[in-house]
Order: sequence, then C-alpha cells, then structure tokens
Amino acid sequence: MSQSSQLPKTSQLQEISTLELAQALLERLSISPSDWHRLKSNRKVRACEQTAAALVFLLNEQPEEAQLRLEQATGWLNRSISAPPCPTHGQKKDS
Repeated sequence: MSQSSQLPKTSQLQEISTLELAQALLERLSISPSDWHRLKSNRKVRACEQTAAALVFLLNEQPEEAQLRLEQATGWLNRSISAPPCPTHGQKKDS
C-alpha cells in the first residue's frame, strides 16, 4: 500500500478521539444477539470483547471496571472461566 493511500485514513483518524476509537472497536468486537449462541464460548472472541470493554472503561477513568474486564479476558484465555448456560434454554418447567 502506498503512503499516499494511507494519508487520508491517518488524517481522518486524527479527527476521532481515542475514546471514540475505543468505543468503535468495542462495538465491532461485541457479540451481536444473532451471533450469541454461536460465539458465546469462543475464547478469542470473548477475550477480545472484554479487552475492548476494558479499554473503554480505562479511557472513561474507571480503572476498577477496566481491571474487572481485563480479568475476564484473562479468564477466557487461560480457560479458568466458561460461558454460563443460556438462561432461556435448559430450564425445566415446574409442573
């Protein structure tokens, strides 16, 4: 890719705040409701989502929330956490 084709992107990105970039990244990496069942146990997807959320919290000066999200991301990567069962599936109806 030539430098001239990268310049407009760079100048456009400079017009967007760091927080807005982080929020856009979080939106891009968040699991949509239509993909939830397919991706809820995908460790890479979940770690990316939680890491992006941590960045948003950190930029919003909420370090405790950022740390919680980073711990969740680490848990997905080291396999210490798993997706809980879907609350609308697998429930036995009371008779």
